[in-house]
Amino acid sequence: MILERLDSDQVDWERLDAFADRVVFQTREWVEFVASCQGAEPVIAALKDGSTTAGYLTALIVRRYGIPILGSPMPGWTTSFMGFNLEDGVSRRDAVEALLEFAFSSLGCRHVEFRDHDIGLADVEGLGFEHTPWRGLQVDLRQPEEQIWAGMKSECRTAIRKAERSGVVVEEASDLGFADDYYAQLEDVFAKQSLVPPYDVARIRALIRYVHPSGRLLLLRARSPEGVCIATGIFPAMSRSMHFLAGASWRDQQNLRPNEALMWSAMKYWKDRGVQACDLGGYMSYKRKWGGSEFRVPFLRKSRSRSVSLMRNLAQTAHTARQSLRGRLRSGLRPSAH
Repeated sequence: MILERLDSDQVDWERLDAFADRVVFQTREWVEFVASCQGAEPVIAALKDGSTTAGYLTALIVRRYGIPILGSPMPGWTTSFMGFNLEDGVSRRDAVEALLEFAFSSLGCRHVEFRDHDIGLADVEGLGFEHTPWRGLQVDLRQPEEQIWAGMKSECRTAIRKAERSGVVVEEASDLGFADDYYAQLEDVFAKQSLVPPYDVARIRALIRYVHPSGRLLLLRARSPEGVCIATGIFPAMSRSMHFLAGASWRDQQNLRPNEALMWSAMKYWKDRGVQACDLGGYMSYKRKWGGSEFRVPFLRKSRSRSVSLMRNLAQTAHTARQSLRGRLRSGLRPSAH
């Protein structure tokens, strides 16, 4: 199998979006969002098996320190999964082997990173990948609503009921002002740990501009009985899955349990629109309260040379250290007035 890059006017986005293994992060609008924020070059390629098209790859090229990198996606892109969409029965290992030849030879990249929801370590054994384990939790939305409710821990159901009794109101949003509400709350959340957010408010404004008009991005506000926005949530989706991309709330209002109210509202919203599963956005023990099942997906990476691999790992370590330092410097300097 080989991958052939498509010109932008050759991409049949409707055909791609019809694949059963398609996720929202592979859509045209999401790719344009990432390209805008990362200064990246979109790459859509057809996987060819002779004259037959066996699937497609969604990726982008970025340059870091002058080095071309193919990401599908990369850490820091506010993007959970990309990778392949394949016809039934197509070998994912064969697709990955085609990806390496495509990235290193056809595109001239020096490094590849990708996370495909359906590719595990067994699919790439012996191909020389480094990997970072990634755990997730997923709730099956094909169940009746009563069954989803019963599958939650009692503490979660109690929190949702408390939000309702307290007069918390959840509403849809579509305005760019949502980005400011969310980001102010996010800074408050990070300040609790003497950290700062890993991206700026402009990232969220771009997300709204590019993706919200597609109907695949749900923005929710939770308001107190007084009408004050006390929590926000961002939930992109298409038929296969919805994703808890981001959420934030004012710390001194969390006793009203607006976060649980937001998640439950989002789950019901996307379930009503035929979405099959709720991806809770990475494993954290507190997310167990929603029920669901655990899954694991490796974040895979490979370089053409050991020096590039070392540079990549050093850059990641340096970024983490900078974020920690910024958080310590700003800790306690900004009031959480709202």
